[in-house]
Amino acid sequence: MVTRSLLTGIAILTLSVPAAAPTTAPAMAPTAEPPLPSGRRGGFPTADSLPSITYVAHRGGALEVPENSLSGLTAAYERAAAQVLDFDTRMLRDGTLVVMHDATLDRTTYSTGPVKSLTAAQWRSIRLRPGPQLPGLWLPETPPTVGEALDLFGGRKVLMVEAKDPDSLPRLSAMIHERGLTRSVFVNTNRLRVARQAHRMGLLTQLWRSARQLREDRPRAWRGFVDLLDVDYQARKKDLRRAVTSGIRRVWAHTVNTPEARDRMLRLGCGGIISDAPTLLTRTAR
Repeated sequence: MVTRSLLTGIAILTLSVPAAAPTTAPAMAPTAEPPLPSGRRGGFPTADSLPSITYVAHRGGALEVPENSLSGLTAAYERAAAQVLDFDTRMLRDGTLVVMHDATLDRTTYSTGPVKSLTAAQWRSIRLRPGPQLPGLWLPETPPTVGEALDLFGGRKVLMVEAKDPDSLPRLSAMIHERGLTRSVFVNTNRLRVARQAHRMGLLTQLWRSARQLREDRPRAWRGFVDLLDVDYQARKKDLRRAVTSGIRRVWAHTVNTPEARDRMLRLGCGGIISDAPTLLTRTAR
């Protein structure tokens, strides 16, 4: 059975059916909400309204839904397991920002080649290829633009957006400012230079670090411009402790997909869990 999204006033062209499986829970029906008029976005969730333990649907929850897809992000929104929706951004040849993790189309679509070689018109011909391991029925669909994702979920959910192309940051910043979402969108990067630039632009800055990087990192020096430090759950305990005692307000862990890894990161003091399986982890939370 194919179901329609209950986001009021918004047509979702590609629809999905969550199936019963060990890694997911049935979709939860959201409260019907009217569209948010441009320029009138008061009262929506912000970073400051997040709970002390926050769950993030990484790429929408890539073990549960097609990653970085509009149908997957919508399913994650409606299931309400995570307080934050995460997606990645790339820039096309004509400057259009689109939702895509990889630099090429090869892994997640029916096409091949570099994302940056396309125009917005060509992007409309791309179709995402749902992974056969995903629970449920997922239909091929056009990957969204960043503008579409911000317009659909901005003001309804706190968002985490990774700027994969550093040169796209000014354009991404303008889109966030224009929509009045500066307090509800974390802009993510692995580059200190880009994090500093995002902070100067008045954005919520997120910096992710690998286990290898954390061995040498001294996060205390970043307190002035990092709003969220995103640490690798595979890092050594002493490196994680240095992160959580750095004075940075939020220290969250990626990419955590098992209850055991979640419990370890919470014991070490992380306040957020970034997961490809948010439904599983929230369902098994104590």
